[in-house]
Amino acid sequence: MRVQTVLMAVFLGAGAAQAGTVDTAVYGTTKDGATAHIFTLTNSHGMRARVLDYGGTVCAVEAPGRDGKLANVILCQKDLAAIEATGPMSALTGRYANRIGHGVTIEGKHYDLAQNPNGVTLHGGPPRYSRRVLQTVRTFNTASDAGVTLRLISPDGDQGFPGAVTLDVTYTLTDNNDFKMEYKATTDKPTVVNFTNHTYYNLAGNGSGNVENQVMTIMADQVTPTDAYQVPTGEFTAVAGTPFDFRAPTPIGKNLRSNDPQMLIGRGYDHNYVLRKSKPGALELAARITDPASGRTLELLTTEPGVQVYSSNNLNGGIVSAAGTTLRATDGLALETQHFPDSPNKPNFPSTLLKPGETFTSATVMHFTVR
Repeated sequence: MRVQTVLMAVFLGAGAAQAGTVDTAVYGTTKDGATAHIFTLTNSHGMRARVLDYGGTVCAVEAPGRDGKLANVILCQKDLAAIEATGPMSALTGRYANRIGHGVTIEGKHYDLAQNPNGVTLHGGPPRYSRRVLQTVRTFNTASDAGVTLRLISPDGDQGFPGAVTLDVTYTLTDNNDFKMEYKATTDKPTVVNFTNHTYYNLAGNGSGNVENQVMTIMADQVTPTDAYQVPTGEFTAVAGTPFDFRAPTPIGKNLRSNDPQMLIGRGYDHNYVLRKSKPGALELAARITDPASGRTLELLTTEPGVQVYSSNNLNGGIVSAAGTTLRATDGLALETQHFPDSPNKPNFPSTLLKPGETFTSATVMHFTVR
């Protein structure tokens, strides 16, 4: 089974010894009248991370640059009204992250799912996980960490998928300056699951401009090419000699405007990379991004077999960042660690089947340093 844990390590130096803290506050009221909360996690070094129960959204993780100044490297809007108006940016995604084409067949029964006119289900379809208020199971703090566990109960038939799924997501900020997001899910009927967080990064800071000069390395020799509707064909294509080659450090924007057919389909990067693995489920480096100006560096490790790289191609100025700037294409980069898109319909892809009596687990580590 797979375990997705997201750790964001930010090294801020030593501080006064004290226990981690959790501050819970009302964030606002949704259009449906539900109360949303914000959880501010702080460790003994003063590092903070902020999480909403609305969509399990990660609003902020503050990381220092080489000048010692902190910046929120996560893209998020300024308040609940803004988030509801356009949808949260860095939020929980499921029941099946990414794309499925023309439904799924599970143990001989076909499920149509919620599809667009092209027969594609994106991120599970409506109602989006990212637009639901999750239950608060508990908050906790010890001498070494602080966190919150949120729960989403997805009933049988939700988004067209079979099986009632209970998903717990635990966010923990440790005294080692790690921000962890741990997923654990069970089902009462055979189903398919693929959870992630659609986190957008800009290592120069939320709303600071585009990421095109930031330098990326991806530990992958192949991608899974797609059809015209961005559903994988089932093939594996080598990145060598293509705009998808990030095996060596390369500016994100270097080949962004390539006329490669796959780049035209995605209108930029919106592709699944097949990660090199020493063995299935190994927690290993998937990608590294450095902002040359600030020195902030993100190292992404995961147990997942793939990472979807998305250069925020659909941002068009309609979303205002928490910094007050409008967000446009390439103002952030999403790195979605997950199983491959359309895996239920591609027998040669790693399985995403979850059965009763099994537990879904998965792990991803986001580690911040300064260069």
